[in-house]
Amino acid sequence: MKYFNHTLFCILAVAALVVLPSCYKDEPLNAEADIEQVELTVDNPEQFFFQLTDARQNVLSTDSVISFTVRSHADLTALAPTFTLTPGATIVPASGSTHDFSAGPVWYTVTSQDGNWTRRYRVQFMPQVVIVNDTIKYDFEHFELEPDKHKYYIWHNVLADGTLGNDFVTGNPGFKLSMGSAPPEDYPTVPYANGYEGYALKVITRDTGVFGRMANMRIAAGNFFLGEFDVQVALLNAMQATRFGKPFMRKPVKLMGVYQYKRGATYQDRAGNPVPGRLDEGQIYAVLYRNHDAQGNELVLHGDDVQTNPNIVALCIVPDVNPTTDWVKFDQPFIYKEELDMELLANRGYSLTVVFTSSIDGATFQGAIGSELIVDQVRLVCEEEQ
Repeated sequence: MKYFNHTLFCILAVAALVVLPSCYKDEPLNAEADIEQVELTVDNPEQFFFQLTDARQNVLSTDSVISFTVRSHADLTALAPTFTLTPGATIVPASGSTHDFSAGPVWYTVTSQDGNWTRRYRVQFMPQVVIVNDTIKYDFEHFELEPDKHKYYIWHNVLADGTLGNDFVTGNPGFKLSMGSAPPEDYPTVPYANGYEGYALKVITRDTGVFGRMANMRIAAGNFFLGEFDVQVALLNAMQATRFGKPFMRKPVKLMGVYQYKRGATYQDRAGNPVPGRLDEGQIYAVLYRNHDAQGNELVLHGDDVQTNPNIVALCIVPDVNPTTDWVKFDQPFIYKEELDMELLANRGYSLTVVFTSSIDGATFQGAIGSELIVDQVRLVCEEEQ
């Protein structure tokens, strides 16, 4: 407690030194250089996009690639996207200027209001490629250190045309907020060299240190999923930071793969208290859901409703992910709550997420530090197209 009070005092003292001078001089110019939103206006948008909401994207602070998925016959030769930037920032090429995206992406450079910071963004329009294979492979071989600060690992999925996408995300950016000095290997989600075949994926429940305790977020369960992670809201509303799912145009039938699991020694509640008799568990599951509500508004699942939202049409939950040092195979079917609307499916009206986590209650910051789930050779089997 003495150390905690000393740390808190230091933080408040530094904050006072930063805030008080602002009472006596003008506010400094903004140092942020971010694209916050991109929008494209076209004639006949229903023939260009699959959903009208696809014409606008909110851009996460960690994103440097902005990708629009459009219909295969969309004309990309003269498009003029418009940008919402952080206050005072400027962008080159100019917002609203027309460019030919048919030959590939266009790079934009954003400069902060104070002129000291720049960020480059790649904006691209990707005609939808139809998935030919009935089985989609997740082998976790395509990873790298994030390109900005090289603090943690990121993964890429293989798209239907063989190129690499950015649909895989982790909670690693959130862990960086509390444990920014940790080396990449000490983050909650890391590559594992001794996989079932090649590299595997390893997710580990970590201690978030003194700053995690101050925020009442004492652990960070390792996680990995299809979707997005909004680091800007991670401390304010952790449940809303995880945005599960990406549009999906096939009917998934089952999820297969192999795993190993090691349970941490002591399960603790959110206050950090040991819970006698409570044992940690890993979790592997997938969810298919309608990605618009009844009023046509875009919808995404978060940490508090990823398995309970009424828009969910199918669940696939691997039972009893318990300790094993051997590779254990899983082969779990999707359980459907309703029939798919095939027209909606063809128009990207459903989203899919696949999730791996080292602590089943990690979303509420409960679990056992050291719990470790390793997965490999994951296969999403879809219904054969006629």
